[in-house]
Amino acid sequence: MAGLYIHIPFCKQACHYCDFHFSTSLTKKAELVNALCKELVLRKDELKDEVETIYFGGGTPSLLSSGELNQIFETIYSNYKISEYPEITLEANPDDLSNSQIHKFTNSRINRLSIGIQSFFEEDLKLMNRAHNASEALECIIEAKRYFENISIDLIYGIPGMSNERWKKNLEIALNLDVPHLSCYALTVETKTALKKFIEKGIVPPVDEESAQQHYEILLSETEKAGYENYEFSNFGKPSFYSRNNTAYWEGKPYLGIGPSAHSYNGKSRSWNVANNTKYIKSIEAGLLPSEMEILSIEDKYNEYIMTGLRTKKGISLEKIESEFGTNYSEYLLKQAENHLQNELLILENQTLKISKKGKFLSDGIASDLFLVNLD
Repeated sequence: MAGLYIHIPFCKQACHYCDFHFSTSLTKKAELVNALCKELVLRKDELKDEVETIYFGGGTPSLLSSGELNQIFETIYSNYKISEYPEITLEANPDDLSNSQIHKFTNSRINRLSIGIQSFFEEDLKLMNRAHNASEALECIIEAKRYFENISIDLIYGIPGMSNERWKKNLEIALNLDVPHLSCYALTVETKTALKKFIEKGIVPPVDEESAQQHYEILLSETEKAGYENYEFSNFGKPSFYSRNNTAYWEGKPYLGIGPSAHSYNGKSRSWNVANNTKYIKSIEAGLLPSEMEILSIEDKYNEYIMTGLRTKKGISLEKIESEFGTNYSEYLLKQAENHLQNELLILENQTLKISKKGKFLSDGIASDLFLVNLD
């Protein structure tokens, strides 16, 4: 099985924390959609497996018109083998999800919405420069649930000024709405973002890691009580509502990324398109793929498996390490894990290395301790 990712690089306005590739000018939207469809045709032979997930990310894919969505779907279904029951996700912003817009999506092939709520509180939304307000955040979920069963919402914690009580209230609202999937992320300060500049100038207080850790511990506790499974560090789903798209990434399944800045993976190499709309369109119009590629070394593959495995409920299989990478790698892994096992940040059971509840918030740092460079 394989996945398709379609990057829609347009937004109404720039969120202060975002470093994804997008443009706030929609003048090239029609040209870009034509280029997406041409790239889909140019690369149709790259995916040999049946496609089980299609994901529209961005940017803001909910800015697409019905005609543009249909154009993309017609191209996909004409050139790729799609499974009988694919998961087809569209990222959407609350300010786009009017009743008529949601109804438009129900008349397309989309069967899952991922809604960028981020917070139900006005002060958080203003700090992040989100295009929607608190009442739209609440109302769009109520409306979307009338038409879609499979809905995920994004929430951000660790926001400067966000108390534990406000974060608990955010979760309470989400859980009371009975949304079956939550993706919850700590606010990070990326370079070249407005948020970083505001913090440097003292306009916004710095992000506090201790507060973020407290928020994450609250998140684990509240979602567990509500029957959600923390199947990946940032993702919480009710049974049968795990994101199939995200799960495929963590399991190392191949995927094809279409659009400017989109990444692709085939198990042996990674490639990525140029992060520039004009250059992307001109290259595709000339029949040239505007991409770069890197061949993954055995160390790259090992490190990626460590990172993804440690973030997931499944953990790291020592048997897989042994069979795919060799004895040297499994011995190295266990040696590097010793201190974390002794400190109860890692757990070893049934030949599987997993992060403990105590170590979850530290999982990226722990994974880096398990990485290797030039092991022969």
